[in-house]
Amino acid sequence: MEISGWLSSTWLVAIAAIVAIPVLKVRLKSWFATFAILVSSVITGAFAIMAIKSNGLETYLYAGRFFGEIPLRIDGLSAWFILIVNFTSLMGALYGVGYMKSYHEQPRNLSFHWSLFVIFHLSMVWVCMVQHSLAFLIFWEFMSLSSMLLVMFEHQKAETLKAGINYLIQMHLGVALLTVAFIWVYASRQSFDFREIAFFFDNNPSLLLFFLFFAGFGIKAGFIPFHTWLPYAHPAAPSHVSGVMSGVIVKMGIYGILRVVSYLSAGSLLLIGEIILTVSVFSALYGILNASVHRDIKKMLAFCTIENIGIIGIGIGMGMVGKSTGNPYIMLAGFGGALLHTLNHSLFKSVLFFAAGNIYKMTHTRNMEHLGGLIRRMPFTAVAFLIGALAIGGLPPFNGFVSEFLIYSGLIEGIKSSSPEISTLMIMSIAGLAMAGGLSLITFTKTFGVVFLGNPRRQTAHEPLEVPAIMQAPMILILALIVAIGLAPGLLLRPLMAAIAPLGLTGGVSEPVNSTFSLLSSVGFASGFVVVLVVILLLLKKFITREAQVDVSPTWGCGYIAPDAGMQYTGKSFSKSLAKLFSMVAIEEKKYKEISPGNIFPKKRTYIARYNEFFETMIIDKALRWMLSFFNLFLFIHNGRIQTYILYGFFFILLVLAGSVLNLF
Repeated sequence: MEISGWLSSTWLVAIAAIVAIPVLKVRLKSWFATFAILVSSVITGAFAIMAIKSNGLETYLYAGRFFGEIPLRIDGLSAWFILIVNFTSLMGALYGVGYMKSYHEQPRNLSFHWSLFVIFHLSMVWVCMVQHSLAFLIFWEFMSLSSMLLVMFEHQKAETLKAGINYLIQMHLGVALLTVAFIWVYASRQSFDFREIAFFFDNNPSLLLFFLFFAGFGIKAGFIPFHTWLPYAHPAAPSHVSGVMSGVIVKMGIYGILRVVSYLSAGSLLLIGEIILTVSVFSALYGILNASVHRDIKKMLAFCTIENIGIIGIGIGMGMVGKSTGNPYIMLAGFGGALLHTLNHSLFKSVLFFAAGNIYKMTHTRNMEHLGGLIRRMPFTAVAFLIGALAIGGLPPFNGFVSEFLIYSGLIEGIKSSSPEISTLMIMSIAGLAMAGGLSLITFTKTFGVVFLGNPRRQTAHEPLEVPAIMQAPMILILALIVAIGLAPGLLLRPLMAAIAPLGLTGGVSEPVNSTFSLLSSVGFASGFVVVLVVILLLLKKFITREAQVDVSPTWGCGYIAPDAGMQYTGKSFSKSLAKLFSMVAIEEKKYKEISPGNIFPKKRTYIARYNEFFETMIIDKALRWMLSFFNLFLFIHNGRIQTYILYGFFFILLVLAGSVLNLF
């Protein structure tokens, strides 16, 4: 069977799953969907690995007279994203087997959900392979619609329905922008083949066309100001869907941007790279600042996705600057760091969302102010969340440190540029990235401390217990990869170089490649040394204190003889000072009057507060209110009187007749 036949067979697998899932027993629906995803992942993953080894694969799929032959190309860049999508989707499906057991009384809803999940996974894979504009938009729509319906699983809830509609509108705005961009290229080149985009940019270095592509893909990726769907969709979706959406669906936007970047002419790279670098720094800072003040665990993780998309964007912008200035090391560190962080983020963010799903499943709340002390009842979830938090904070010996270190090294190299403009931008980017890293540590220190440490702030309906093994298994596999990449990042060098090749890597840059390999090896060695040192110290401590007597007693209560759970720090109090410092962005809406300094014995009062999203509150909501006010001026037209509507038709006929007589039509 030819390559196109094998790839097309994945849709036969999907169709078989869609037909079989509704008639299977409830407990088998999730397993059959997972098996279908596994089969498709094996087929497409095998070709992705072959593409990395053989410098790319190309085939054509005949799709009738209208579409003609659709090019299917798997180069290093496509292969990198296909492998990430396959692994993350498979882990999400496996986790969902356990997570969705509580919905077994909804067999029809479950059948629809798992059928959509199969389509969702396969559409993302084909987005990475198809290089025909019309076919690409069709698979992009499959991806967007299936993910929207997955988000709306609990459609009976008003906030879930609102989140799904919000997501649908914004995704279709992105599709509209991409459609305009593709039609623009087709009008010039008379072809839907992606290769014509490169020819177009060679002859017409249009910034407007690129930013149409960037806005269309940026809505999916979550760059500011195109990010406002994220804080609604992630909390509304089931946790295994949230993990996959944050892990890979936003990366489809990154894939699209990188694919277009690979077609840009050298003359426009510098300016566009500087713009992307600037937008990305603000995205990282804005995302993590909002994450630090929110108390809904999944909403906090959604804003962290925006931060990490910003970090990936910093790498992309830096790679473009390096390519335009002829500095191969900056290009490798930028594009390599961006691609590596794409993989790393898919790992630690999915495990964090799965941990959040464990918490929600056992406590039925996402509000960290209602939680506390879960480390004693859910030790595995606590450890998994802690490792994910350390990884997303960029600390060794975990994978987040490797990709961020690579990006930092490229930024530091960029400071040496002879251009003051580039040097200044690199310095500002380092400052922004460092600040985002610090805020990330604050955010996850707050979250882990409030949720897992201390005592329960509220009594739950039942005692929280650890989740079953089927939900722990995918988390263990992901955690193993997080540690493995942190300790041995050099093993990823070959597929990473293959992924960078379409972005401009040539055969004459062996010295920068060797430098990158040496850097990654040094990072892995240092992380391994830290791990070995910690293990030795722990073993030494255990040996020295093996006969020591251990006494357990309450700590000093600082004068409080009857401590209460309400005396603990809350998520709100932890981040209050930070929120006040950045109050121009972290807009607090509250129903509370501050206690004056002279009020020694204040009366009992209630406190209600929440943080509004800046772009939504200050720009989108105001624009919508203005539009509604404008359209309300014409409400008199819809007065409900049939006579008036007949009169409208009469005047329209007169208008058409007058236009015909005067040759206006």
